[in-house]
Amino acid sequence: MTRFTHKGELGRRAVDQVVYNMEEGTIVKIDYDLYNAENDALIETTREETAKENDIHKEEQKYTPMTIVVGAGQLIEGFEESLLEAKANKDIELEIPPEKAYGERKSEDVETYGMEKMMRFVRDPESLAIGASVEINGRTGILKYVAAGRARVDYNHPLAGQTLKYNYKIIEVIKGKKEKANAILESQTGHKEFSVKFKGNDVTIELPQEMMYDPNASMLKFRVVGSLRDGVGAEKVTFTEVHEPRAISEEEE
Repeated sequence: MTRFTHKGELGRRAVDQVVYNMEEGTIVKIDYDLYNAENDALIETTREETAKENDIHKEEQKYTPMTIVVGAGQLIEGFEESLLEAKANKDIELEIPPEKAYGERKSEDVETYGMEKMMRFVRDPESLAIGASVEINGRTGILKYVAAGRARVDYNHPLAGQTLKYNYKIIEVIKGKKEKANAILESQTGHKEFSVKFKGNDVTIELPQEMMYDPNASMLKFRVVGSLRDGVGAEKVTFTEVHEPRAISEEEE
């Protein structure tokens, strides 16, 4: 879930405790659980214990709070509207109908192909199975049915037509330009230990060593530039790489 379009200031302090009214442009960290409201089945969560309790835990997944810019269109409409009225450190539960989530299911977004055509688009035929993701003519869908030499692909969003239930809490409001930039970088790249320096509204970012070997590094940098411009008002964004000399072992000397 990621799109950024707005700027803004931190919300006013509502009470003596650390509780903020959210305003557009506020950068926050959120813990949430997402359920199908009709059957209470957990779809996804940022909380590892919740994942384990509901038997959807994945060892390779990192369970960390989601960092977002409030009111920036990063989330579905119903969630965005709730955040604008939310306060930090408060448990919130809401239901979101399909029209403010991923829309209703559309029959025209389900298409049937001959298997011969299907196989021309599948790079690895061994990976083709019911429920597998397939891309045809630039559109990505889910393979739903195969029989009599024909295949049915559903291009609807997997959550289309569902009423969703969110349990969430804003656990932190990020303050400070540098802190906001680091939160955006870590959230959108999955990497840590960035060195961030501002000169006015221009920002220079030294990449961590591990990101330089990430095959998706170019795409990640392109994505965070827009987020930094919208989230912290960055203008010129410069990425630097520092390649440390390779340590030579005694055997190599």
